Amino acid sequence: MKAIINARLYDYVNYHELGYMIYDERIHEIGPMNQFKYNMETYDVKGQWVIPGLINFHTHIYSSLFRGFHFDVSPQSFQELLEKIWWKYDDSLKLEDIGMACGAYCFESLRSGVTAIVDHHASGEIKGSLNVIRNVLKGHFGMKGMFSFETSDRYHVPDCLDENRDAVQLGDGILGLHASMSLSDETLSACSEEFGQGPIHVHLAESDEDEADAMDQYGITATERFHKHGLLNKGSILAYCVHINEKEAQLISQQGAIVALNPSSNMNNAVGISNLSLMKKWNIPVVVGTDGLGANIAKEWLNVYFLNKLKDQNSNGIPLDSMGQDLVSSYELFNHLSGSQIGLFKEGYDADFMVVDYKSATPVTKDNVFAHIFFGIFDSLRPRDVFVQGNKKIKNYEPTIVFDFNEELVKGFWKRIGGKNEIKS
Repeated sequence: MKAIINARLYDYVNYHELGYMIYDERIHEIGPMNQFKYNMETYDVKGQWVIPGLINFHTHIYSSLFRGFHFDVSPQSFQELLEKIWWKYDDSLKLEDIGMACGAYCFESLRSGVTAIVDHHASGEIKGSLNVIRNVLKGHFGMKGMFSFETSDRYHVPDCLDENRDAVQLGDGILGLHASMSLSDETLSACSEEFGQGPIHVHLAESDEDEADAMDQYGITATERFHKHGLLNKGSILAYCVHINEKEAQLISQQGAIVALNPSSNMNNAVGISNLSLMKKWNIPVVVGTDGLGANIAKEWLNVYFLNKLKDQNSNGIPLDSMGQDLVSSYELFNHLSGSQIGLFKEGYDADFMVVDYKSATPVTKDNVFAHIFFGIFDSLRPRDVFVQGNKKIKNYEPTIVFDFNEELVKGFWKRIGGKNEIKS
């Protein structure tokens, strides 16, 4: 066992101004420094902060090979954005590309203090794709993850269901669905028959086009469609929910589903701002994702808070304490879905945490500690060290993990998908 000493320990519930943590793969003891009397290997952080690793609740790992690439098109709607860019991109992904993308994304996530990822995958090669991601993320990098394949009528649906079923049987999968507008009633019935009362991970009401399509084609909202097919179940992760109405919010609450907000992506795609106040009204659990637009989850929590004020035209916004409660709840929700124990500095919990060098010009107290985290640390988070199950993945800002990147593979992928390629061979 080892000990971190002289640390500001804060897990969004309890704060030790100068404490210690004894750990191996799991945490064994927490306490104030005046009670530390052990003879063991120590890491003296000299007053730096120690906080839990963050969770990315909705992302697309495959998108990490997109950065810098440009399709020479100008989509005029969200549907065109999908058809002319993203569906063309992900449909061209081969297993080797997926593994490379995952390695890049894991590095970026760890550098951002993210130690657990809920991925929503799509690729032209379906069979074995989630296992490629699993082997890189969990096997090579030792991070925590949950996986889904994005079932859609643009793919061979039985292959999508097989890939999801394999992940669910391995204990780290959730049935993945794209969006109502890309799923027929026949496909939703097949999903319901195959996966019963299990949770789903789905794109819901990301754009107003998704809701309009559901109303035009089926006479009900997108949320009601999933509920009608028995798929809106407890623990389901509903990404975005930008355009849900009051009735849908009530239904989501009654079914015990979770909403994963992706504010930066929503701004980038110009689809709107999620109504956080409506979700709070109906006590809907709220978590945060990046939608593959980088890995900076701390920034997403900030954007959720700021955009709520803009949405409501109210400078008071959601109370800061409420955001803290959402952070704590995000760990509880992940633990329930994955069987993990993360998020608290408590005996028996996994030693997943980061060390952050943050010095404040203003006093830190138990009453204002979360404000320091939120407006100070989260504003420019770059952890000095990152640990997963007691293993140091980032040391003094640099990764400890070796992963071979193949630039020629990326060049070949870019050439294959076409467009305005800025990489010269």
